[in-house]
Parts: sequence; C-alpha cells; structure tokens
Amino acid sequence: MASIPTPPAEPSDNPDSYVGLDSEAAERLARERGWSTVRSLPPGTIITMEYRAGRLNFEVKDGRVARAWKG
Repeated sequence: MASIPTPPAEPSDNPDSYVGLDSEAAERLARERGWSTVRSLPPGTIITMEYRAGRLNFEVKDGRVARAWKG
C-alpha cells in the first residue's frame, strides 16, 4: 500500500504582513520565508476554492498587494 503524501510545510507567517508591499517584493519575501507556491491575482479573479498547504495568494491592485491569504 502506498504511503499518504505529506503536504508541504506552511511557514509560521502572517499573510497580513504583505499588504501594501510592492507585488514583486512581496513575492520574493514570501519565497524567502518558505512559501512553496506564491500566486498573484488581479482583483475579482475567479479561482477554485481548494486549499493548498504551502501556498500564499496575493490580490494585486496597481502593483501593490491589497489582500493576502493562505491556501
């Protein structure tokens, strides 16, 4: 029987700390802090609702992070 895969570790990081940052700087910082996937999205983008451990999402407006959330 195959083993159950272990999801990627999720950094102990507050997504709100990215709000207001330049989107490129925020993505770079998130990767340095250990996020395995960083996704930048324009406001109103339709996305699926599945939760992915290790993923950090940014809503980017005018080149700045307006909102950030895990999953």
